[in-house]
Amino acid sequence: MIIRSLSTLCNEYGELAKLAQERQEPIFLTRNGEVEMVLATVELWEKREAELDTLFMLLQRERSRFAGAKTSTMGEMESITAEILQGTK
Repeated sequence: MIIRSLSTLCNEYGELAKLAQERQEPIFLTRNGEVEMVLATVELWEKREAELDTLFMLLQRERSRFAGAKTSTMGEMESITAEILQGTK
């Protein structure tokens, strides 16, 4: 975890941007010892957004399953996939 003061953002933006790019981890910016902002590369932001989207999708599916939605076994899914790929369905 990288922690820097918020004033560092103003005074050393180039160095912070380079550090974030090299380490591929967020930099937590503080004011008076409290975290106020997070600086991250676009690539890291997009990766985390994709991970959150995937987790949200999994959560929705689990909720549906617990609510009684039909589920399939691995064998059923393999059969369905094979049929789709062969164009028979």
